[in-house]
Amino acid sequence: MKVLILSAEVEPFAKTGGLADVAAALPRALRDLGHQAAVIMPAYRRALEAGPPIRDLGVVVRAPGGPRGGEGRILASTLPHCDVPVYLIDRPPYFDRRGLYGEDGLDYPDNCERFVFFQRAALEAARILDLRPDVVHCNDWQTGLVPVYLDESYRRLPGSTFRAVGTLMTIHNLAYQGSFWHLDLPLTGLDWSLFTLDKLEAYGRLNFLKAGLVYADLISTVSPTYAREIQTPEGGRGLDGLLRGRRDALRGIVNGIDLTAWNPAIDPHLAARYTPRTWPAGKAANKAELQRLAGLPERPEVALLAAIGRLDPQKGWDLIIEAAPGLLGRDVQLVVLGTGEPRIERALQALSARHPDRLRAFLEFSGPMAHRIEAGADLFLMPSLYEPCGLNQLYSLAYGTVPIVRATGGLVDTVVDATPEALLDGSATGISFLPATADALLGAVDRALALKADPATWSRLVGAGMRADWTWHRSAEAYVALYDEARRRRSGPPPG
Repeated sequence: MKVLILSAEVEPFAKTGGLADVAAALPRALRDLGHQAAVIMPAYRRALEAGPPIRDLGVVVRAPGGPRGGEGRILASTLPHCDVPVYLIDRPPYFDRRGLYGEDGLDYPDNCERFVFFQRAALEAARILDLRPDVVHCNDWQTGLVPVYLDESYRRLPGSTFRAVGTLMTIHNLAYQGSFWHLDLPLTGLDWSLFTLDKLEAYGRLNFLKAGLVYADLISTVSPTYAREIQTPEGGRGLDGLLRGRRDALRGIVNGIDLTAWNPAIDPHLAARYTPRTWPAGKAANKAELQRLAGLPERPEVALLAAIGRLDPQKGWDLIIEAAPGLLGRDVQLVVLGTGEPRIERALQALSARHPDRLRAFLEFSGPMAHRIEAGADLFLMPSLYEPCGLNQLYSLAYGTVPIVRATGGLVDTVVDATPEALLDGSATGISFLPATADALLGAVDRALALKADPATWSRLVGAGMRADWTWHRSAEAYVALYDEARRRRSGPPPG
C-alpha cells in the first residue's frame, strides 16, 4: 500500500510537540511492515537548518486558489536511518520564520494563508511527483482542508489519480482547530456555498479541522479514551455533535514509541545504558549524573521526580506549582524541563530559587536533556488536565521511570494503576489519580513513595513498565487496517 502522510511538523526537521514524533515514527513502521510511505511538510527555517541533508528537486509547485496563491519549490530529504522520502514545500515568505506557527506567544496573523498554500502545494506536489497514494493521511488542522480539496476538485479532474484515494483525518489535539475569520474563505479558493454548518463553518468562523472531520473518509485520534472524551460536551471543544454524528467513522489508536530514538539499551545521551535486566545499576548511574547536571545534592536514596513538556496549563503545571510547597517539603528532588507560558516559567524560577537543593528548572527544550532526565529520574509527573495520548509516560515506562498520571485520555489507556490487585497480578505500571487538584497529586506521590520504600514491589513495578510493548509496530498495524477501511469506503464518483 502507498501512504502519503501530510504533517505540519516532522522530527528531526521541525518539532513543537508529539505530532512531529508520530509523523516520523509511523512512516518508518509502515515501511517495516512492507508498505510504501512518503511525508510532505513545510520547509521551515529550522527544517532547513536541522541537519538532515536536503536537496532541491528543481521543481516549481504552483498552488492555485486565493488571490495571493503563489509558487514554491519542492525540496527532498529522507527520514534519518531509513529510506522514507520527506518532501518539503519551500516558500520563504511563508516559512522562513523563527517559529512554526507564531512567535513570542502570538500566532502569525497570516496562518490561514500560509497553511492554505501548504495544503494546496502538497497536493500539487503529489500530482507532479506522481506519488499515486492509496491513502492520504492528514494530521491536525494544518491539513484539514486536504479532504475538501480532494472531494471538491482533485477527484473531479479528467484522468485524476486521486479518484479512489482514501482519506484519514487524525486529531492529535482537538483544542487546536485552525479557526479563522470567515472573510478568509476566499484565500482557500473554495466556493462560499461550502461555508455552511454542515461543512466548513463553525460558530461563524472558517474551521480547518472541522472541514477535515466532515470530508475525510475516516477519523482517528490518538487513544481510545480520548476518542470517547471528544464526543462529550466537556471534551468536544464545540465539535462533539459532529463527532458523535460520525462516531461510526471514528477510531482511537494509541501512539507508539520509536525504539531507535527512545531505548535505554542504545541511547547515546545516557551516562550508562541499561535493559530490563540491568536497570538498577544503569538508573543509579544516570541518577547521579542528572543530579550533578542539575546542581542537586547527589543522594542515591532520595526520590528524584521529573516533569518534561510544554509549559501550558493543559499539561497540569498549575497543579505541580500549587502542590510544590507540600511536595518539596517531602524528601524528594524535582527536575523540570520545558518552555511555554511566561507565567509558569516565572513560577518555576521562583520555586527553584527558594528550594535550590530540591528543585532545578531547565527553562529550555533540549532533546538530549530530555533523555537524561527520563533515565535519571525515579518518578515522572504527568498531571494533565486532558491528554489525547501523551508520549512522555511511554518514554518513562521504557526507561524504568514510574509515571504518576492523571486518569484522562491516553494516560488511562497506557498506565495501569498500582492498585493492590494490579500489583498482585503484575500488571501495574504506574500511579494514577483522578481529581485535578494539588491534594490528589500529592496523594499519588505519597502512594508512589510508599511503593518505592519496598524494594521488591518497586522492582516489579519498574520491570512491568519496561517490558510493556508500546512500540510503533502494533500501532502501525492498526493504522494499516484503517487505511484499508478508508480505501473500501471510497468508491464511486465524487459527491455532487
